[in-house]
Amino acid sequence: MRLIRDWFQRHFSDPQVVILVGLLIVVFATIYFLGRLVVPFLVGLVMAYLLEGLVRLLTRWYIPRLLAVLIVFFGFMTGSLFAMFWLLPLLTKQVAQLVQQIPGLITQTQALLLQLPERYPNFISDEQVVEFTSALRTELFNFGQRLLTFSVASLTGLITLIVYLIIVPMLIFFFLKDKNAIMGWMSTFLPRERRLASQVWHEVDRQIGNYIRGKFLEILIIWAGTYATFYWLGLQNAMLLGLVVGLSVLIPYIGAAVVTLPVAIVAYAQWGFGDQLLYVLIAYAIIQAIDGNILAPLLFSEAVDIHPVAIILAILVFGGLWGFWGIFFAIPLATVVQAVLRAWPRPVATPVSQLPPETSPSE
Repeated sequence: MRLIRDWFQRHFSDPQVVILVGLLIVVFATIYFLGRLVVPFLVGLVMAYLLEGLVRLLTRWYIPRLLAVLIVFFGFMTGSLFAMFWLLPLLTKQVAQLVQQIPGLITQTQALLLQLPERYPNFISDEQVVEFTSALRTELFNFGQRLLTFSVASLTGLITLIVYLIIVPMLIFFFLKDKNAIMGWMSTFLPRERRLASQVWHEVDRQIGNYIRGKFLEILIIWAGTYATFYWLGLQNAMLLGLVVGLSVLIPYIGAAVVTLPVAIVAYAQWGFGDQLLYVLIAYAIIQAIDGNILAPLLFSEAVDIHPVAIILAILVFGGLWGFWGIFFAIPLATVVQAVLRAWPRPVATPVSQLPPETSPSE
């Protein structure tokens, strides 16, 4: 107990540390217990972070902030309408086409697997192949039905749809327009002496903003590059696959490996085993290599350097706590943890020369 008490006094005797820990507990508890209720708020906050970089860029060109906010917000709404009325129907059409290819894909896979008992009769039987293909057919059909029935109306309901279409753009606009006023209002509820918390906040604010903007740009570049490559190779559903590959960058290391399977399956369903399948896989590998070795280091050159093991651990932990949003914010949350650890006061070791002299037993 004495060891624990000494450790606690050594690390939590500073009031600044107590304030920082209290603020972190309040924020994490609010997100954990009220995360689903404040999703529109979080979406608006993320998009505001994303657009803040463009606003700052325009203000550097001596454009008033209000006018810069209006320009950026109008561009954002135009892009949202384009995605809603052109891109979303196109992706839905390609999803339907992909589902229609499932029976042919199962037939090709079954024909391929039936060759295995002839080559390896001691290890694989015809019954095992039939059971496997039956289970695969069931799973793929269920997945296809979920894709076809996956709509905004069935997922969130009409009320939530209205909230997202109206409330979220309003939140984005006011987050951008009144950023300083909102930050000043929130600071009135915090203790005046919050030097350590302010230090952590400034670093986290800068790093999370850089991460969100860089990650969004990375998704767009990978999406466009993958779509152009697959379209040039003649691969079906190129737009949908490009989007999937682009979104895979949200999960470092793991996403690229997982998305390899749907890319290979679609190419195999279209061409079977052959040169075209090999070309698609080589092109996909080149895209991932460019992303990992050129694009990501270029976009995130100012980001905090986090070890890959820490990134994977953050994905597992925060993904288990908050699902998709935990995975999406795994790196920013890891940045928060790293910023806290860096700013945490270190106990100063007493020099050996200043230690009291040891007394002998006789004294």
